[in-house]
Amino acid sequence: MINEIKKDADMRMKKSLAALETAFKKVRTGRAHPSLLDTVMVSYYGSDTPLNQVGNVGVEDGRTLTVTCWEKPMIPEIEKAIMKADLGLNPSSTGDIIRIPLPALTEETRKDLIKVVRKEAEQGRVSIRNIRRDANGDIKELLKEKEISEDEERKGEDDVQKLTDKYVASVEAMLSKKEVELMEV
Repeated sequence: MINEIKKDADMRMKKSLAALETAFKKVRTGRAHPSLLDTVMVSYYGSDTPLNQVGNVGVEDGRTLTVTCWEKPMIPEIEKAIMKADLGLNPSSTGDIIRIPLPALTEETRKDLIKVVRKEAEQGRVSIRNIRRDANGDIKELLKEKEISEDEERKGEDDVQKLTDKYVASVEAMLSKKEVELMEV
């Protein structure tokens, strides 16, 4: 039973890390990268569709993204969706290709983005700690129902703590990597 609780906690902590990684992708660095537009949803014949399903996202150079639309009438919709995504980007179309220039990041903007990244990382750590709390509560419940001994309870809680430490260290590694990316000029 304790193993099931640990497996569940491990799985949920992995999902927290994946969510943090997704949040980090939204924060742009100085370079153009197609994943910046992963969260953009385009109104495609009445339903919201991810941008990468209505066009091809690519990198033209270090500071410009391109979107090649598969259907020419969708170009204005894609431009609107990119502007609505609140990424601070202004697309411009030339025929059937949409170019999205990325403005250079100022020192002040970089520091603001680092604050955002740190806040996201803290939310990730809190999420992992909440999972630890839930797992420990489940273990205590097993002890209360006399399904496990106190020694098994202590060992289970130690294992959950080790798991928590491992995932918090992963969050820290992701955070420091993203900070270095943001400070690159």
